[in-house]
Amino acid sequence: MPLIALEEHITTPLHKTNTYDETRQKWYRDRSAHIGHDIEKELLDVGESRLAAMDRSGISLQVLSLTTPGTQAFSGPLALEIAIDANDRMARAVAEHPDRFRAFAALPTSDVGSSQSEFERNLGRGFVGALISGHTGGLFLDDRRFWPLFELAQSKDVPIYIHPGAPHPGLMGSYFNGYEDLARPAWGFAMDASMHFLRLLFAGIFDAFPRLKIILGHLGEGLPFGFDRMVDHTPYVASRRGLKRSPRDCFRENLYVTTSGAFSAPAFRCAVDIMGEDNIMFSVDWPYESNRAGAAFFETLELSDATREKIGWSNAARLLRIEPAKVKA
Repeated sequence: MPLIALEEHITTPLHKTNTYDETRQKWYRDRSAHIGHDIEKELLDVGESRLAAMDRSGISLQVLSLTTPGTQAFSGPLALEIAIDANDRMARAVAEHPDRFRAFAALPTSDVGSSQSEFERNLGRGFVGALISGHTGGLFLDDRRFWPLFELAQSKDVPIYIHPGAPHPGLMGSYFNGYEDLARPAWGFAMDASMHFLRLLFAGIFDAFPRLKIILGHLGEGLPFGFDRMVDHTPYVASRRGLKRSPRDCFRENLYVTTSGAFSAPAFRCAVDIMGEDNIMFSVDWPYESNRAGAAFFETLELSDATREKIGWSNAARLLRIEPAKVKA
């Protein structure tokens, strides 16, 4: 059976140089030793090593994206330069291996006009949406200056993947002060991305753009687990904010989640119960996670053949408009 993986990251020499810090380097060393491959080396590879790792685990196609902090940590000409550099690198990979790669565009969100141009420039080059990593200089995507990006995504019928970024400085200076090593994948990423999505929902983004599709990784960043409690405590919130559509409807009609980096059977079952099997897609989170671990996890899940096919590849092919004939087992 084919497998499509949607949250599979790259970097570029330019991005790597501008995001260098000792805390990140220590994390790379520790995580690389833990999972058994050199994360920094694999982030830079969009050819032989990446394809070999995919082949060893039966992954048919990866959707490439610029790793966190993406371009959201930058502003001005540098943000645009990093976005163009990363997008051109991914476009070359797609052109060289059109049966193995697609990509999500990196957007320099500090400049919405440039983001729109870069978004549109890449949609004809094997790109199937965009990925945004967290807040932009402390601003979240519910700020209406960013809404033209959602309007564009809806008009082109492509999703936006909201990937976690470093938590807002207010969180870093309070909840994570002295516990910075918990601020990223261990816990902070889920806080960042889940609240980012809820801000969009309660800002009325899905009333304004009812056909918009948002993707979250890591089995929904904890949202499926807390969904029923959130719904119970927000009907009056939604009413007070003038929302026309309920959170429950938005979760089923506008949100998709992937298994990236969340290889937990109980968490998976919870996500299926809340989201439905049509809104869940396989992913790995390469190279921060092992392709083998992600594929092995998926293999052990007790699923019908039809459900396994949906989550393994056909939901992604439908959402991203990838022709089934081009997805090879």
